[in-house]
Amino acid sequence: MPKKNPSVTPRSKVKAALRRLSLRSRERNYALKQAHYTCVRCGAKRSTAKGREVKVEAHHHDGIDWDGVIDIIIERIFQTHDKYDVLCERCHDKLHANEKEAGAK
Repeated sequence: MPKKNPSVTPRSKVKAALRRLSLRSRERNYALKQAHYTCVRCGAKRSTAKGREVKVEAHHHDGIDWDGVIDIIIERIFQTHDKYDVLCERCHDKLHANEKEAGAK
């Protein structure tokens, strides 16, 4: 059994968080609303009536490359500990302000 590394966020946690975000997204909810919560293939309408429950889901035409997305998140956000500087809030804000000024020039 692989040993757990407490200093690394597991891929499964990243995927679970992204799935939760996706399921609550405005885009997904808008798609469901536009379709009137009705299956575009068979016409079944969402129902919560006891004994006649019907769930409808939003399907991505192009699918989701979870591994690719997770790779990018880990590379860009969950970097190794040596790529972090620990700063107070004030110094962190100043650093970003200086970066914005440098980018505006």
